[in-house]
Amino acid sequence: MAQKAGRFAVNCSLLFTELPVLERPAAAKAAGFDAVEFWWPFSEAVPSGAEVDRFVTALGDAGVALVGLNFFAGDMPGGDRGLVSWPAREQEFRDNAALVAAIGERTGCRAFNALYGNRIDGADPAAQDELAIENLVHAAKTVESIGGTVLVEPVSGAPKYPLLTAADALAVLDKVRAHGSSNVGLLADLYHLSVNGDDIAHVLDAHAAEIAHVQIADAPGRNEPGTGELEFERYFTQLDARGYTGWIGLEYKPSGASADSFDWINK
Repeated sequence: MAQKAGRFAVNCSLLFTELPVLERPAAAKAAGFDAVEFWWPFSEAVPSGAEVDRFVTALGDAGVALVGLNFFAGDMPGGDRGLVSWPAREQEFRDNAALVAAIGERTGCRAFNALYGNRIDGADPAAQDELAIENLVHAAKTVESIGGTVLVEPVSGAPKYPLLTAADALAVLDKVRAHGSSNVGLLADLYHLSVNGDDIAHVLDAHAAEIAHVQIADAPGRNEPGTGELEFERYFTQLDARGYTGWIGLEYKPSGASADSFDWINK
C-alpha cells in the first residue's frame, strides 16, 4: 500500500497483547512506530497514582507519543462498552474524565474516545441518551483546558450498543455542540462502519470535516489490512484529498504475531 509508518499509531490494547501492558509501547517502537493509542489501560476508573506514573514512564522510556486514549469503559471483556450513558455511574465517569485530562496533560495526548455505553435493562433509553449528552458535555469541558477532543464512535459486535452508524454518532455530536461544546468529533473506525453497513467511501466524502480520528482493521475478521475485503488504498487517498492529517490507529487483531502484521504498510 506504500504507506508510511509515520502516519500510523499502534493500538496497544489489541496489538502486542502477548506482552505485559507496560512493555507494549517499546515493542511498537521496535517495530518502527513513533505513536501508540490505548483503550483505558487500567482495571479501575481511577487507579493509584503509582500505576499512572508507571504507564506514563513506559511511554516516555519507549520514546513513543500517546495519540489516543479511551475513557474508562467498564468491564470490556465482560461486554461493557462505556459509562457515558450508564445511569448511577455519573460520578465514576466524571472522576475518570479528570484523570484522563491529567494523563493527556502529562503525555501530550489530545484525542479521547468516550464509548457511549450499552442499553441497560430496565433503564429508559431516552433517559440514557439525556445522561449521555450531559456526560459528554462534561467530558468535553474537562479536556478543553488542554486542547483535547472527545471522540464518539459507532461500534459493532455489541448487541446493546446503540450507536452503529456514522449518522448515529453524528446526531449525538450535534446535540453536544448544541450545549456549547465544540471540541468533539467522530471516531471513524472503518472496520466498525463496514460491519454495520455504512458505505465507507460515502462517509469519508460526506463527513470528512467531522472526523477527528481514524482507526482501521480489515473486514471480515478484524485482522490487519490485506486479510479482508476493505479498499484501504482508496480510503487513505480520500482522507488525504479531504484534508485529514491526523493519525490512523491500527486497531486490529493480528492474524499472527503482532510484529509480523505490518508488512502491508510498504507494499
